[in-house]
Amino acid sequence: MVAAPAQAYKPQDTLSLWWLGEPGRPQRIGDVSLVQGNRAVALAYDAQWLASGFELSADLPLRPGLFVPREKDTAVGAIDDARPDRWGERVINRFEKSPRMSILEYLLFAGDSRFGALGVSQSAHDYLPWPSAPLAKLGSLPDMADAVRKVLANEPVGQAQRRLVRPGVSLGGARPKSLIEIDSEPWLVKFSEGEDMDTELIEHATMTLAAACGIDVARTRALPVGSRHAVAIQRFDRRGQLRLHAASAHVALRAAGEDLGYPQLAQLLRRLAPPAHIGTQQEQLFRRMVFNILMDNTDDHEKNHSLLRQPDGSWLLSPAYDVVPAAQGLGYQAMGVGDAAAESTLDNALSQVRAFNLRPAAARAIVIQIARQVDGWRAHFAGMKVRKADIRTLEQYLDGDRLGGQRRRFATG
Repeated sequence: MVAAPAQAYKPQDTLSLWWLGEPGRPQRIGDVSLVQGNRAVALAYDAQWLASGFELSADLPLRPGLFVPREKDTAVGAIDDARPDRWGERVINRFEKSPRMSILEYLLFAGDSRFGALGVSQSAHDYLPWPSAPLAKLGSLPDMADAVRKVLANEPVGQAQRRLVRPGVSLGGARPKSLIEIDSEPWLVKFSEGEDMDTELIEHATMTLAAACGIDVARTRALPVGSRHAVAIQRFDRRGQLRLHAASAHVALRAAGEDLGYPQLAQLLRRLAPPAHIGTQQEQLFRRMVFNILMDNTDDHEKNHSLLRQPDGSWLLSPAYDVVPAAQGLGYQAMGVGDAAAESTLDNALSQVRAFNLRPAAARAIVIQIARQVDGWRAHFAGMKVRKADIRTLEQYLDGDRLGGQRRRFATG
């Protein structure tokens, strides 16, 4: 795959969308174009894709015509997940020179390493992604961290360091991040924003604790950077050279006309998951919801949950990612939980267990199991070398009356 030559960018109102799910065989999907006063991006499928392709999301059925998003400042359907996140937009604004910076430009400048299996090209005849440097090696981590620091501080960044910071590698969030190669595989690596806590090491500890609770999580590694850490997350939208088409829960639920909640996503899995996996998928989502409540992960918004398209056209939950205590004690999740809306209580989590295809007794047993596992979070975090000061900070949220009281009630039940 050849990248487009470096050249001055001239804004275009229409670009070409490509499917990269078959290694070495990019296929043109159609055109993406600016609409709604250049504040949104629409899609028109190519005739050949209509004949042999598949719908990118439920709100983009295979039929001729222009699909236009209902709201401004978004791209239609699954294309919205091909956009860079807020950090990616920040990097693009810093390093790319363009007389216009619309969503269409962000889609293009996200480059070939973007999340999922979609690509954007200025050419309708060949897939020519916006140029980028080869993937950085693990030995470049200190220079990458320094480049991130300079972006955060609005300091000058040299050309060599610019190549280490990639803008389109994740679904959501403003945390500094880029890509790095570890053991010949691509990993997303996230850095500190300068906060007091070593958040990246805490994320690694939380993810490994989630795995102990029976949750399928993305593989993580804590990487020392000076006196702190970065956290590396192995890409789950790649399997060797294969790229997997992905859709966030945000896109999937909106496409289905559903509210943004865990019970609604559980019900959507009844339609999307392979029949033999529906039950295990719904239970897996329930486990994630309960764990997020107990660990004060209130940033569990719908872009922090993803689905991966399978070869037969069905969808499965991606491994869990971006699971870390918010350390704010807000008392509400970012997505709906149960009868009490987004309230962060285990009783609320148990209020709509039928939506997860669980009987009340089975759901309660899962809550007890997770509560008992989470009850040992301090020892687990200490074993991961999380600093004592950070553990003390987290204790006031995880062990207080609200979350700790709930956990102890079920752990001893």
